[in-house]
Amino acid sequence: MLSSSSKYAINAVLYLAVNASVDKKIRATEIAEAIGVPSPFLSKLLQILSRERKLSSSKGPKGGFYLTDEEKQLHLIEVVKSIDGVDRLEDCVLGLKKCSSEQPCPVHFAVQPFKNKFLQELEENTIEHFAEKVKKGEAYLFI
Repeated sequence: MLSSSSKYAINAVLYLAVNASVDKKIRATEIAEAIGVPSPFLSKLLQILSRERKLSSSKGPKGGFYLTDEEKQLHLIEVVKSIDGVDRLEDCVLGLKKCSSEQPCPVHFAVQPFKNKFLQELEENTIEHFAEKVKKGEAYLFI
């Protein structure tokens, strides 16, 4: 459902929401190490998110990435849209091109309710909502 790119981006954004601020910017290499993803690839994803104003960045010796209060209020689906678009979330889990309720794959009706609920969660909840779960110890970002 989600590409590795979207997974990395979501983890990075949530890591920033929990650990960074305007006064405490975090470099891509530190984020990559903390969440266990390749640094060069994550850097490209963070640049995309910054360019699309889903997170903020600054250059220089004290530069890095962070989220403003406004960016924390973005729905998590915005991160996925910036990286993959939403079509990937609607694709058949078996990879069939013509999977639908009218022409379902063998697992369509088993998976569709989960996909709908997952998409609803991403559309209705903010970055801050999910970051709060991490802060409270109700969810984790690390393996």
